[in-house]
Amino acid sequence: MKVKGLAALKAGGPLESFEFERRSPSATDVVFTITHAGICHSDIHQVREEWGPALFPMVPGHEIVGVVTEIGNSVSKFKIGDRIGVGVFIDSCRICEPCKSGLQQYCDEGMTGTYNGYERDGKTIAFGGYSNGFVIDQDYAVTIPSNLDMAGVAPLLCAGITLYSPIKHFKVTKGSKVAVMGLGGLGHMGVKFAAAMGAEVTVLSHSANKKEDALRMGAQDFVVVRSDDDLKPLKRKFDLILNTVSAMVDINQYLATLKIDGTLVIIGLPDSPYAVSAGAMLNGRKSLTGSMIGGMPELQEMLNFAGQHNIVSDIELINADYVEEAYRRTVASDVKYRFVIDASTFATF
Repeated sequence: MKVKGLAALKAGGPLESFEFERRSPSATDVVFTITHAGICHSDIHQVREEWGPALFPMVPGHEIVGVVTEIGNSVSKFKIGDRIGVGVFIDSCRICEPCKSGLQQYCDEGMTGTYNGYERDGKTIAFGGYSNGFVIDQDYAVTIPSNLDMAGVAPLLCAGITLYSPIKHFKVTKGSKVAVMGLGGLGHMGVKFAAAMGAEVTVLSHSANKKEDALRMGAQDFVVVRSDDDLKPLKRKFDLILNTVSAMVDINQYLATLKIDGTLVIIGLPDSPYAVSAGAMLNGRKSLTGSMIGGMPELQEMLNFAGQHNIVSDIELINADYVEEAYRRTVASDVKYRFVIDASTFATF
């Protein structure tokens, strides 16, 4: 299956037009035409080899949506014409306890990333979603509700599930007091999902100009944080804090805003380790934890919930020839709130 997309041919190199072949579909595989591919900040880190050695040529993209065009003889989950989505991983060992529990993202052998890695055969480079066609095992794809805009759904396959998973795990419900640190591509999804579950949501941001957006998305309060003093009035206010920022912060000041038995979830990836005070943890029996995307059952659950509540990402839809500029703007936090590529434009780039 020949497809066309964008690839970085070397670390830090520009994304160029790239033609390549997908694997021949097996009996359990689904073939689909990609309609939209989201741009995640992690794509930029990978292309620039900022997270360690990478594989090139690299076709990024793990927020992928499209329409099924072909199914294998043993496929029962999808039919031709179905709306389909693929997220951050495309396979896992399938036999370890996490995999059997539907937590494939925590596979003991490591999940198979959608790109910048090898498929389970250890030989085939996995190419991502910046392309116009894809092949995936039915067990690692999800169905997209018919009422949701496909372009707006694409970021849910990473940003959406990354926030939905801890919100569900920590049992956010009506009356929960939830803080979201940062209103970006990740944070804005946290606001939408937590608000839809009935939580009282507060956004903690250094950007005062995002207040109107935060309130529109369902937040009840918006606090501009430019110094530790701005957090002091929030002492023991929150049941759950979702930290989506990658910038280094004094995490102890945020821990002070948790109620007794409250939890702060690390979602963003700072460059350096946090300096955590034992006293900040002991004073209120507080928890500091982390969370990474979600497994296949939860990914489908998240999309179903999004369909029920008409939740999609706020996006800027772009053509393939704008991706380099989109990368620049993403790094500069100049996007509201996620770039999504119209995959039909890969063919003409």
